[in-house]
Amino acid sequence: MNFQIALNFEDGVTRFIEAGGHETVADAAYRQGINIPLDCRDGACGTCKCFAEAGRYDMGDNFIEDALSADELAQGYVLTCQMRAESDCVVRVPAGSQVCKTEQANFQASISAVRQLSESTIALSVKGEALSKLAFLPGQYVNLQVPGSEQTRAYSFSSLQKNGEVSFLIRNVPGGLMSSFLTGLAKAGDSMNLAGPLGSFYLREIKRPLLLLAGGTGLAPFTAMLEKIAEQGCDHPVHLIYGVTNDFDLVEIDRLEAFAARIPDFSFGACVANPLSAHPLKGYVTQHIEPRHLNEGDVDVYLCGPPPMVEAVSQYIREQGITPANFYYEKFAAAAA
Repeated sequence: MNFQIALNFEDGVTRFIEAGGHETVADAAYRQGINIPLDCRDGACGTCKCFAEAGRYDMGDNFIEDALSADELAQGYVLTCQMRAESDCVVRVPAGSQVCKTEQANFQASISAVRQLSESTIALSVKGEALSKLAFLPGQYVNLQVPGSEQTRAYSFSSLQKNGEVSFLIRNVPGGLMSSFLTGLAKAGDSMNLAGPLGSFYLREIKRPLLLLAGGTGLAPFTAMLEKIAEQGCDHPVHLIYGVTNDFDLVEIDRLEAFAARIPDFSFGACVANPLSAHPLKGYVTQHIEPRHLNEGDVDVYLCGPPPMVEAVSQYIREQGITPANFYYEKFAAAAA
């Protein structure tokens, strides 16, 4: 049986390989043209030491303490020359992708739909046969090339890949290169190039309650994560707080309600910062974080939004005297022409 192994390199590039239960992860990577650090192949040197973030695997006992100590093994470190997957796995490689003679993959696709969800948000879907081979971790992003230019813009997937189609939520930036194309020129069938996947902001194995905090189009990675959670199930509560500036910035509420119906212990709240808002929940995301959401620190926090929001949330959590078990965040800023 083959398993999918996500190799996350320190420069943000992620590549996926297939590994059979009979072969080591290192052998599978080399077979597929990815030269992860390796020397002795006997579990004696430690050159291939990586960190397994998720998945089940067998390390056997054919390695020595100098290469991988018992404490390191308990923490999740592995020797890829000895590691044999027993499920899909995520492995963090302490080297850049170029050093390992690989790079981000490129995919050609066509626009399947462009919808203006509000004056501030555009939904883009692209589809193509090549995308049926696209694999990514929910929460990651790709670089989309703006048609008619050499420039690219980074956008998080707002959906999982299905039948060769993926979607994005894109902020409509006045004068923005991608925004101008999508609102003025784009039509179904137009070609687009994607490069990736990239990023260390992605859904990890769920071992405790989750608190998801989204600002504006920072909602995108969370809708992809929620699709994954809905598919695989979850034994822990998940709460999302989605904050925007104005009423018209609120999008995808129907989709969040659908997730709440599908995922047994998922709840969400949406708030609007503008004090003149007609929305029932006003203020910033931090004003709607309750003690139960932080669970006395036994919580994994995921945060995606503009830099001021990331800084405000980080400061708020510190002021509560709580240190989350894990705190993953991604900052983004709009790019103009």
